[in-house]
Amino acid sequence: MTKQTFLQGAMVLIIAGMITRFMGFINRIVVARLMGEEGVGLYMMALPTLFLVMTLTQLGLPVAISKRVAEADAVNDQAKIKKIIIVSLMITLTTSIVFTILLAIGAPYLASSLLTDSRSMFPLLAISPIIPITAVSAVIRGYFQGKQNMKPQSYAQVIEQIVRIACVAFFINLLLPYGVEYAAAGAMFSVILGEFISMMYMIYVFKRKKTLKLRNRFFSYFRSGQTVAKELFSIALPSLGSRMIGSISNFLDPILVFQSLAIAGVASSLATKQYGELTGYVMPLLYLPTFITHSLAVALVPSIAEAEANKNRKIIHYRIHQSIRISFASGAISTVVLSLFSVQLLTYMYGTGNASHYLVLMAPFFLLLYIQAPLQATLQALDLARPAMWNSLIGVALKSIVLLALATNPNFGIMGAAIAISSGVVVVTLLHMAVLRKEIGYTIPLMDTCKMILLLSLSWGAGSFLKNILERTDSNLLLFALHIIVLLLFYLVLLFALKFITKEELRQLPFFNRKK
Repeated sequence: MTKQTFLQGAMVLIIAGMITRFMGFINRIVVARLMGEEGVGLYMMALPTLFLVMTLTQLGLPVAISKRVAEADAVNDQAKIKKIIIVSLMITLTTSIVFTILLAIGAPYLASSLLTDSRSMFPLLAISPIIPITAVSAVIRGYFQGKQNMKPQSYAQVIEQIVRIACVAFFINLLLPYGVEYAAAGAMFSVILGEFISMMYMIYVFKRKKTLKLRNRFFSYFRSGQTVAKELFSIALPSLGSRMIGSISNFLDPILVFQSLAIAGVASSLATKQYGELTGYVMPLLYLPTFITHSLAVALVPSIAEAEANKNRKIIHYRIHQSIRISFASGAISTVVLSLFSVQLLTYMYGTGNASHYLVLMAPFFLLLYIQAPLQATLQALDLARPAMWNSLIGVALKSIVLLALATNPNFGIMGAAIAISSGVVVVTLLHMAVLRKEIGYTIPLMDTCKMILLLSLSWGAGSFLKNILERTDSNLLLFALHIIVLLLFYLVLLFALKFITKEELRQLPFFNRKK
């Protein structure tokens, strides 16, 4: 099986993430144009339920599988790897069956009582078959990650999006004559089909490699897998806790925001508009670089787990340092562009720059979010998933307290929600850093901190200079894009000059290391 280095694996995931994000954007356009606002509303009503059920079904196991497989692979313990896969499959298949039945039974109540639209029952029922599919996919994905082979997962992501885009228009047009609720169910079925084809691809790759024969003594391996199950759940349950904290927080946030704004005397229509600007316009831009940091985090877990299994503390520190450096590099330019060109970006994308003040406030704080994912992945890889979960809980609690304190004040209003979200990001990241310092003595080197400040300062200066030039001219989209390209080129030069990207790291990438 092809094994990639940390950077090679991260690069494969980053490229796949870019492709799938672009294709996902196309899919949303197709769905919106074919079904209209009402159909999209029904479709979006079902998605949070899907994500919550998938989280519960997988029980946080993908990260645990990745770590434990990497540890076993480091000492060439193939029997343990087989036990990990078999135990994980049995657990996730059992939970998937339970939650599929519960969703099928509970869909009518969930649709009519909680979602307040009985028509949402159809997309809810349509998504139920996806649960066992994603359960199997999660186990295989965790196995490949543990083997530090990110290609199958990346190819599967792209295949899933291709199938989804190819099928969504067909199923929507086929079912739309029967009603918009059936069209929404058709859109969900295209999601299921995409997941199924991507799962079949990963199973094909898994079987083609023939590294493990799962059917041989399957149940004897399962019965002797109690120790393996305990090792998996020591990571999986705290990881599940962190994800559930995030899911519950996302569920409660709009409720707290609207209740707080009502107390502040903000009219319902205005509150809806302001919340739409914050969550629909600003937040997607702030989260844009996270596909890079998420890719680094996924590749980081097996890399650090392998180093920990080999008792190589130096490599662990280097990998943390490397991932923070690259994450900061990807996030710093985003911070500069979003802060300085907020009005232009929002105007060209959404036709209004009204939300620019939220973006200017939040962008500098979100620089810490971009290094948060690698830090959390490191904690999980070092069997410190429990502190990571508590850090997430503290962050959510603080965010809620700040939100209630500020958003209920008419002087802050929706800006209080923006401050609350930013405060949660800062606290969780700093707490993750504190845990790493306490447990393994890791701190960001002073020289690197100085380089980060210098990179941000020089980029900010160049961006301010270009912004002044842009504001003196009759700005248009083409001229704006040209200024951003110039800033990006200057930033790229800074990355190499300050050694945020080194020649040694470039040589690890296949397209920079071709034999002549």
